[in-house]
Amino acid sequence: MIRPFDFVRMPSLVFGAGKITALPRLIAAYGNHVALVTGAASFRATAHWDELIKELNEGGIAYTHITVAGEPSPAMVDEAVAHLRAQPVDVVVAWGGGSVLDAGKAIAAMLPTGEPIIDYLEGVGTKEHHGATKPLIAVPTTAGTGSEATKNAVISQVGEGGFKKSLRHDNFVPAVALVDPELAVTCPPAVTAACGMDAFTQLLEGYVSTGASPLTDALAWSGLECIARTLPLVAGDRGDDVDLRGQMAYAALMSGLVLANAGLGVVHGFAAAVGGYFPIAHGAVCGTLMWPANELTIAKLACVHGWDHPALIKFARVGGLLAGVEAKNVRQGCKLLLSILEEWTELLQLPRLRRFGVSEDDLPKIVAAAGNKSNPVKLSEEELTEVLHRRL
Repeated sequence: MIRPFDFVRMPSLVFGAGKITALPRLIAAYGNHVALVTGAASFRATAHWDELIKELNEGGIAYTHITVAGEPSPAMVDEAVAHLRAQPVDVVVAWGGGSVLDAGKAIAAMLPTGEPIIDYLEGVGTKEHHGATKPLIAVPTTAGTGSEATKNAVISQVGEGGFKKSLRHDNFVPAVALVDPELAVTCPPAVTAACGMDAFTQLLEGYVSTGASPLTDALAWSGLECIARTLPLVAGDRGDDVDLRGQMAYAALMSGLVLANAGLGVVHGFAAAVGGYFPIAHGAVCGTLMWPANELTIAKLACVHGWDHPALIKFARVGGLLAGVEAKNVRQGCKLLLSILEEWTELLQLPRLRRFGVSEDDLPKIVAAAGNKSNPVKLSEEELTEVLHRRL
């Protein structure tokens, strides 16, 4: 019997190399004034910027440009919204990495209200958003967060008392996700690795999540197949391979659909906590904690439930996929998975937490702020501390 499940709406998907040429037409379908939300400088240094502005001008479409430096903060979103509310904005385009997409999503959502975003953040604010939003066209330039397909925007306030919290509503799923893998070709290896590990984390955590369904399992598996044959290559010396970039872009897109509908696990519980206290990229946190977090999760599942637990069977299946062999049994498959995670941690040069200022004294507050989310087994505070300690 198939367990009942819900599935949030998807964006209209435009996927493939060269598809960026469709952007002016997509913008024109919504009106004649667009807010362009981009990173601080990289987009304007490309020929794509000149071509887009040329076509907008020729089509009589006005634009207002908003830049995002780093992860979006409440102040950054509020400032952008205050500026844009004086403009007749019909549609928002977010062109960039996960932080830019989250910023664009938040700006689109807050434009109809004009209120401070902090009032609507989960776990911080007290208000519930009514869901009214400007249409958003999401154009990812990295393959990682899958934000082009999710209903939440992650907003960060870094420092003592800091947080990473979501602005969330089913209506915040972008109207269009335009995914062109050619846009990621110039992404540096370290960024490619961190983003790729974020997508991988979302796929694996969603696959073994307590909220998984047959539909999310199918999407997760198709993304994992791409990750397995692609990530080490594209983060190495084949970053200019558009086909490999396309497979990573597809995997990231699937990871967004999976996380939005199945939930995530303990690694993402850590990522939100660590990212609120320290200036560390989300993908770097996920990547560096994957090996110890999954090792402890697998060990506890086997101890408490035995090796025939459904999540362990899934872990083992992924282990065989990544290793390119058929595991003889669940125990061997899980061992293969952990061996690959250890190998990728070194191969991709995933940073230790200490590099970003995390110390032994910080572990209790991180554990207190973290959570197990939809992890297939609950890890204790001591076990969570051990995960962090092993990657200090």
